[in-house]
Amino acid sequence: MENTHFSQWKKEVQPAVQSKKEEFHYMGYESVTDAEIWECVQARLKKKKVEPRLHSLVDHILALSLNDFMTWLTIQAYREE
Repeated sequence: MENTHFSQWKKEVQPAVQSKKEEFHYMGYESVTDAEIWECVQARLKKKKVEPRLHSLVDHILALSLNDFMTWLTIQAYREE
């Protein structure tokens, strides 16, 4: 179900994902992974049902707040139960 543009841009936006992961690690959340951040951003963009451009995708990654990420993780945990 992954959008073609998302998969094409994954390697290009990896530095932004890595930067966001390091930011969360500095805040004390050291178990956060690149894959989790990537999945969270994808899920948020799919809800908008608009295909983002590359610069918009990077913006969404860098603007991801810890609160939004933790909310997404909590929802995922409930869905898996």
